[in-house]
Amino acid sequence: MYLDSRRTDIADGNLRGKPFADDAWLVDRRSPDRAADRRALVEGLRAMPASIAPKYFYDEAGCALFAEICRLPEYYPTRVEAGIFERDRAAIVAAAGRGRQLVDLGAGDCAKAAQWLPWLAPRRYVAVDIAEDALALALPHLARAHRGVDVRGVLADFTRGLDLRRDLSDGATTFFYPGSSIGNFTPAEALALLRTIRQHCDDPGSGLLIGVDTVKDPARLVAAYDDAAGITAAFNRNILRHVNRILGTAFAPVAFAHVARYDETAGRIEIHLEARAPQAVEIDGVERRFEAGERIHTEDSWKYAPAAFTAMLQRAGFGAVRCWQDPAGDFAVYYAS
Repeated sequence: MYLDSRRTDIADGNLRGKPFADDAWLVDRRSPDRAADRRALVEGLRAMPASIAPKYFYDEAGCALFAEICRLPEYYPTRVEAGIFERDRAAIVAAAGRGRQLVDLGAGDCAKAAQWLPWLAPRRYVAVDIAEDALALALPHLARAHRGVDVRGVLADFTRGLDLRRDLSDGATTFFYPGSSIGNFTPAEALALLRTIRQHCDDPGSGLLIGVDTVKDPARLVAAYDDAAGITAAFNRNILRHVNRILGTAFAPVAFAHVARYDETAGRIEIHLEARAPQAVEIDGVERRFEAGERIHTEDSWKYAPAAFTAMLQRAGFGAVRCWQDPAGDFAVYYAS
């Protein structure tokens, strides 16, 4: 049973009023300008070519589908990253230290960070994600399971910057960003985000623990984003259902095919929705026609060789960088301080 204890001692931010365990709270630091978000979504859909920001993947259904993707045999990143964490846990803990604040970026259901809590023994855990439903469900369980940890949640949109200074106390902080989510940003955007994280690491002993997918055989990369069971396709098409709810549009998800391709020159997977036949959709009062074969861009996933990502961390201002990989070199985990 959840305890209906709504904390009211938060100086900044909007407390969501969710029922939480008595030592957990959730603040909303997403953009208050919802009209601007709507305009950007409309403009992206009307543009040639059309696009939808990846953050719209993560409604309740999208979060559930992504959890299924992470269990697929083709989707190696979650499995291989977990293997690195298990094999090199002692060395990672020695690098990251214990008893610090732990900031879980893109926390989702908090499952990955939960496995680290007994090892890193943080005094405060801050889960950061754009998906409110996922955090609201996960945080109470985490707070009850780890009574000695100050459990907090922050709703934030990384695409609009990251400022967690109001949510952190003085002292060393470990940022945790697993799953190669950094790959959803362009290299320039990724560098900007890493610099922002570095600016939060002023206190001695602070650092970043991050998982990053590597460049590899294109066939394996494409299979990871276009699985035989069609779960990734369902995840991709679900973004249209989310858009329909937000904009009142009438996109028919089945009218679009899931397309995943690898651009070897850029080093990125590109995800699109492709119109199966000519169709027209009214978007905020204006008809937008999609010709057969026309695509809506929904996501990129950039891949990095270890040397390239280490260099990016150093350009972001981090000094010492350690890297752990699986024997095949399919994935890399870094600790940068």
